[in-house]
This record gives sequence, structure tokens and C-alpha cells, in this order.
Amino acid sequence: MVQIEELRSAFADRLKQALAARDIPSWGSGARISKMVGVTPKAASKWLNGESMPGGAKMLALATALKVRVEWLEYGKGGMTEETSGFDANVEPTPGPVRYYEYPEISWVQAGMPMEAVEISNVASCEVHPSDAWAGPNGFWLKVKGPSMTSSNGMSFPEGMVILVAPGFDVESSQFVVAKMVDTNEATFKQFIWDSGRAFLKPLNPSFPTVEMDGEWVLVGRVVDAKWPRSVL
Repeated sequence: MVQIEELRSAFADRLKQALAARDIPSWGSGARISKMVGVTPKAASKWLNGESMPGGAKMLALATALKVRVEWLEYGKGGMTEETSGFDANVEPTPGPVRYYEYPEISWVQAGMPMEAVEISNVASCEVHPSDAWAGPNGFWLKVKGPSMTSSNGMSFPEGMVILVAPGFDVESSQFVVAKMVDTNEATFKQFIWDSGRAFLKPLNPSFPTVEMDGEWVLVGRVVDAKWPRSVL
């Protein structure tokens, strides 16, 4: 099982590398892949997240669309393209630069909407922030509002910081998440706590109450990065 997971993860890394080489932005890449090879956006997202790999025909179609060698895309053998496949295997390649991904900063109203409702056209005019953290094909930034996640000790997210949200990522206790109320679609940023079979949304500011996640709440995504935007400097 571990070997299969490692193969899928390595394939996902190469797929992201191929997308970046074609100047295909991270945001909406799942939708673009689905159109390239005729699969559902959900299937494409699983490829990008390392949850599954395409079969032979789809793998070939994907490699052809991205103009990379199928042996490289599937197994990591040789170079990415025909031009780079003849390098000396005895020469260890130098580490490449850190890769950055760009994601749009959307509104809290959009964050509460279903992901399929946040069309690429709706975020085309949004401010974009880079990150070296992968947030999936539908990742997005949100600007922190209010003092509920401000703490005088340890981790703190003051108002005005931006957080990178990865929809659909697995969440463990003590990690930070964005969740929304089912009835109102109102989204909130809190620390996820799992205790004795119960889930809670905990603010870092003790002046605000901890809320139990019942049937009225669903997770939007896990926070994988946070920083001050350049606009505050």
C-alpha cells in the first residue's frame, strides 16, 4: 500500500511539473486537465492530489496534451521531453529552484459557495498570491477578518493576514481549517479539534467561544499557508 501511495505521489509531482512547464496555472488545473483528456474534474483532482493515477490510454492522452514523454510522466524515466531524455544518467542533476504556485484571493462569500460554483471567470480579476505550498487545483487565499484567531502566545493570525485554503485535503486535530454553516454558507476560520469522537472549531483568542461541529457545519478545506500580503508593506 505504501509503495502504491508513493507512486501516486511521485506521479502527482511530475504532473504539476508538466503543468507548470506549460504555464498552466494551479487554479483550475483540474478543470483544464478534464477537458484535455475527457475525464471528470473530480478524477483530474485525484490525479493532482496523488489519490489515483490514469490508466494507459488516459496517461498517453495526458502526456500528449502536455507535450511530455509518457515514460517520464508515468514512471519518472528519462527526461520530461524528447529534448531532455538523452542526459547522462551517471550525472546527478543539480537541485532545481523552489517551485511556487499562484492562487487567487477570493471573498468569504465565495469561500462558502460550492467549489463548482466558483468559476475561473469569477476569479480572473482577483488578486493573486504565490506560495511554495501546494493547495490542490482549487486552492484559494482568504484575508483574515476580526480578532478571533489572534493570540498573544504561539501561533497567531491577526486581521489582514492571508491564509491559503486547500479544499478536500485531509484534516487532523489541531490543524487549521475553514468551515461553513450548511444553511447560510457562512464561512469561518478556526482550529480543528477532535476530542473523544467529537469535532470542534476553536478560536485562538480565548475571548471567543469554541463551537462544536454538528450537522450544521461542513469543512471547506485545510489551511496550508499563511502570510502578510505585500500590500501591507
